[in-house]
Formats: sequence, structure tokens, C-alpha cells
Amino acid sequence: MKKELSERIKVIDKSLDLYLPEIENPQSVIYTSMRYSVFAGGKRLRPILMWEAAKIFGKDWDCVKEFACALEMIHTYSLIHDDLPAMDDDDLRRGKPTNHIVFGEDIAILAGDALLNKAFEIVTEAEYADYKRAVKAINFLSTSSGSEGMIGGQVVDLASEGKKITADELRYIHLLKTGALIRAACMIPAIYYGATEEETKAIDDFAVNLGIAFQIRDDILDVIGDKELLGKPIGSDVSCDKNTYVSLLGLEESERLVKQHSQSAVNALKVFGDKAEFLVRLTEYLINRNS
Repeated sequence: MKKELSERIKVIDKSLDLYLPEIENPQSVIYTSMRYSVFAGGKRLRPILMWEAAKIFGKDWDCVKEFACALEMIHTYSLIHDDLPAMDDDDLRRGKPTNHIVFGEDIAILAGDALLNKAFEIVTEAEYADYKRAVKAINFLSTSSGSEGMIGGQVVDLASEGKKITADELRYIHLLKTGALIRAACMIPAIYYGATEEETKAIDDFAVNLGIAFQIRDDILDVIGDKELLGKPIGSDVSCDKNTYVSLLGLEESERLVKQHSQSAVNALKVFGDKAEFLVRLTEYLINRNS
């Protein structure tokens, strides 16, 4: 699986480099800052999910590369802002100094803003065979990124710090904060390529359950993970007084929920048969990862 993922990451990075080239002009520092975080490493999970979802509908990378690269830029902008002193106040991301440590808080904020704008530049400049479906897909991307998606989850997460919340409230936070972009990765190919109602429900169920399992595994790794493998400090959630699945439910129950949601994700893919074989293996890989 690692080799297969590595091969896909190379393709994705090549496209990202084309959409976000180095530019020499009076504001060149912003491009340097944007590229610093985009190319700081990472799983490229969301572009890979979109690529593999597209394959289910008989399409390949070139058919979704604009949306996939845009989604990765949105994800990266959220990480830059997450790391800021006003948010999680982290100095390390993927084993490297965070953006604001290198470029200052002002440029880091602007780099995040610029990546969000660049994402929508890319998807609105692309050529489409079906513009009506493309608009629906762009709208889904926008909603998933905004106050009813990722940003909404971040807001509720910040508001819950230091407070006692329920498991349902925690689930709500992560369905938006983490899950919304994972869901977008899987749903955008379904929207654009005209999936049936059954197919749409199946891919949505897969994405929702994968997003929850992925977040719970993240919470577990924040407790038992290896700093060198993760590329960031261990126990940062505890130090920030954040609610996590582990702090709320304990390690054993969190492990059980990872297995439960990952199995639900795999079960949802059965309607696609062998077309979803890679996504099944990817799910198993992600829930057992150490970084």
C-alpha cells in the first residue's frame, strides 16, 4: 500500500506544482509561504480519495485533478490557520516548523487566505463537459469548506475547549471539522459524474464513516503515537484542553469505534464490487496507521 500511495502522491504533487508555481514578483513571499505548507509532506488523503472515487465512475486523475488539487489547498490552508497562536498554537507540522514560525503570523494568515482563493480560481477556470453539474460540485466544495462544514466544526471545537461535552456533540464537531472535506473528496466525483441515488448514498456512507474512523485514530495517536513518526508533539490535545474521543470515552472504547466505523465504511462500498477494492484496502491501512 505504501508504494501505491507514494506513486499517487507523485502524480498529485506534479499537478499541485503546476497550479502553484514559484512566482517572482513584489509579493513573491506569499507564493513561497503557500508552497512551503503545500509541499511540506502529508498523506494527500483527500486527493487520493477523490481520484479513487472517480475511478469507481470510470474516470481517472485528469478528470478530477482541478477539484482534487483545490481540495488539498483548502485542507492546507486550514492547517496553516489551525497552527496559529490564536488557534492551536503549534510550532511543528509534519516534522517541520509551522508556517507562522517561518514566515510570521501575518504572512501565514495571508498564505492561508491565498490558498483558499487559489482553490476556487482553479475550479472556476477549468473546462467542463457539463457546467450544470460542475456548478453543483463547486457549491459542494464551498459548503464543505465553510460555516456549515469545516469552519463550522472548527468554531464548535474552539467553543467546547475546557468544557464537558457529550459523545454526540463531539461527533458533530468532527463530522464537520474533519469529515466535511473527506466527504467532499468522495462526493464531488459522484455529483459531477451523475451517480445513481444508490451509488450516491453508498459513497456518502463510506465517506462519513471513514471520516469518523480517521479522526478517532488521530485522537488515539495523540495519546500513544510516536512524535518522530507523527511529525508533531504528542499530547497537544490534552495540553490545549480539547475534547477528544480518548478523553471522553477512553482508549479501549475509541479503538472499538475505529473498528466499527471502518467496517461500516467498507460495508458501504460493497455496492461497487471490485471497483472499490483500493478504497477498501486504503481504509484498512488508514485505521492501522502510526502517523
